[in-house]
Amino acid sequence: MKQIARLARAEGRISGFVPTMGALHEGHISLVRAARADCRPVIASIFVNPAQFGPNEDLQKYPRTFESDRQRLEDAGVDYLFAPEAAEIYPPGFRTWVNVEGLSERLEGRVRPGHFRGVTTVVLKLLEIVRPGKAYFGRKDAQQARLIQQMASDLHLDTEIVVCPIVREADGLALSSRNAYLSVEERRAAPVLHRALDAVRHSIENGQRDATRLVAAMREVIGSEPLAQVDYVELVNADTLEPVIRLHGSCLVLLAIRFGATRLIDNLLIEEQQGVFRTTL
Repeated sequence: MKQIARLARAEGRISGFVPTMGALHEGHISLVRAARADCRPVIASIFVNPAQFGPNEDLQKYPRTFESDRQRLEDAGVDYLFAPEAAEIYPPGFRTWVNVEGLSERLEGRVRPGHFRGVTTVVLKLLEIVRPGKAYFGRKDAQQARLIQQMASDLHLDTEIVVCPIVREADGLALSSRNAYLSVEERRAAPVLHRALDAVRHSIENGQRDATRLVAAMREVIGSEPLAQVDYVELVNADTLEPVIRLHGSCLVLLAIRFGATRLIDNLLIEEQQGVFRTTL
């Protein structure tokens, strides 16, 4: 992989990189399409990163569909697939970790201690191996994307971090590999995340700017679904991830909801332009 990366750079080509944990869906393929529009070669990785799973999380049952994933990436036009073993990424004696202070401890980091340390460490390692000109991430994992942007900036990485739109099912549910865990009843209930975010969007369009009222409106929608259990619902500054009192600048509505043993996340991006707030689901 390093030889391929060095050759691409020596020839002046901008390579595009799509890191994944496999169990691919259309959201991943949309990242490949974005990379193909800008870059050659396009490189994807499949690596189920043990360092980002907690002791009681789903590492062992995380879906692994390597052969179908490999074919899907090939069909999508990926030039190279990098699929290292865990022992290559974390060899015996490994002891160096990356932590983005101030952004890693909130929201997902509060619920999943150590999760982002595992994410930022493996992403840095993959970027150092692949050395892409651009790396593509989905906005569904908005906090993760923000941490990776900060890490790339802080460490002067020679890779542009590109954050791409969320891809959704027809009923609004954001695509996720973990959607496969949902029972029929839970899958029927899961679009409540989208309905809650859509309610906020309509409230903002109708002039609501108070964060407490917007969060309360989301919780009311989620509370109408008996199978949904709230982990968190927050409205934060998109840069600092700190809670806001009123909408100002760029903000994110972030929520994590459990359906039985399955935990789903989603978000809404709010951007202020000359006093007008625009929302992106």
